[in-house]
Amino acid sequence: MTIWIAIGATALGCYAVKLAGLLVPAGALERPLVRRLAALLPVALLAALTAQQTFADGHTLVLDARAAGLAAAAVALVLRAPFLLVVAAAVVVTAGVRALGG
Repeated sequence: MTIWIAIGATALGCYAVKLAGLLVPAGALERPLVRRLAALLPVALLAALTAQQTFADGHTLVLDARAAGLAAAAVALVLRAPFLLVVAAAVVVTAGVRALGG
């Protein structure tokens, strides 16, 4: 039953955050600093999530096949490859390194 309490609390928390966002006055959202932060914050959060999922295993830092896949994706992005090709390159390199025992 405790899992349902956690799910309910999470749902209520999400609703409260959404409601708080709707209650912010429009004038506060038009400030240049707020607009810059709103543009940059999702990129920073996604980069942090990617780094955490790639280089962390519990409480330890690791360099394994995921890092090679991320490097392949970065190279594909630098070469301006289409998004699906970037994902495919990351998948192929990660699978290849894992198959070779890395």
